[in-house]
Amino acid sequence: MRTCVGLWNSSTHGQSVRNYDYPLCDGVVVFHNSFTCLVWLWEQLSMVPMASILESAWQYLITHFSDFQLACLGSFFLHESVFFLSGLPFIYLERLGYLSKYKIQTKNNTPAAQNKCITRLLLYHFGVNLPVMIFSYPVFRYMGMQSSLPLPSWKVILTQILFYFILEDFVFYWGHRILHTKWLYKHVHSIHHEYATPFGLTSEYAHPAEILFLGFATILGPAITGPHLFTLWLWMVVRVLETVEAHCGYHFPFSLSNFIPLYGGANFHDYHHRVLYTKSGNYSSTFVYMDWIFGTDKGYRKLQALKRYEAEASNNQTSREK
Repeated sequence: MRTCVGLWNSSTHGQSVRNYDYPLCDGVVVFHNSFTCLVWLWEQLSMVPMASILESAWQYLITHFSDFQLACLGSFFLHESVFFLSGLPFIYLERLGYLSKYKIQTKNNTPAAQNKCITRLLLYHFGVNLPVMIFSYPVFRYMGMQSSLPLPSWKVILTQILFYFILEDFVFYWGHRILHTKWLYKHVHSIHHEYATPFGLTSEYAHPAEILFLGFATILGPAITGPHLFTLWLWMVVRVLETVEAHCGYHFPFSLSNFIPLYGGANFHDYHHRVLYTKSGNYSSTFVYMDWIFGTDKGYRKLQALKRYEAEASNNQTSREK
């Protein structure tokens, strides 16, 4: 059996996997092998005691709580915990000025603007998100969602989540483009763009209609497949972490976009927020290929090319001076 390291090395050959001019050409092979690598790792996890620990914890949950409580209240609690625990640190990074060299924009939000965001988010989450989770429960039950043991295999979970990411990104792209038409932007989407300098929590700061409209993209995949509740929870966790990272306003050396082909990340989405809405582009939620295929990332790619040119010119100038 090939190891994970072997799979990764065979796809990259030690070269950079990022290419903003031809993201499909340099990413497909690495993306495929990366997925195979993750499947291999996941299969190894099923052979260690971790699997039994998860099943024991899950047995406790399904014994002490009903399916409705887990699917609705449990999902809401998990979402709020992951969202605020991952998003709040970026507020304090901005206020205290820590790691400012990794901040994409030099402009900072005021504490009043940040507090306004948090207050509105709590209102939207309890007034919109929670009711949606409650009323969508019968739909997911009808589509085959279950919570019983045994837990699904790691391969099934990973395959479903990959499908959810691809489908969500496709639906989100077109929904997001529609929201950038004149009337919908003015009356709905402009609320999300109140923060031209985004931070993690602004990822879910939006008009209630937009929450429902684009939220459909997130739940469509699970509604189609009728997953195990464990898979649904894991999908929610990684989706929340992804959207918080995309809005965090920082690009670190360890940011996922430096390592995962076709992944957008904070740099990609930050450009969308700071450019005039009719010219912003970069409409995808997770990946870059939809914008590349339909030509809505041209401004961003030109900016990246200019930055690379300026960096190379600066390095050449430094070399000549030495």
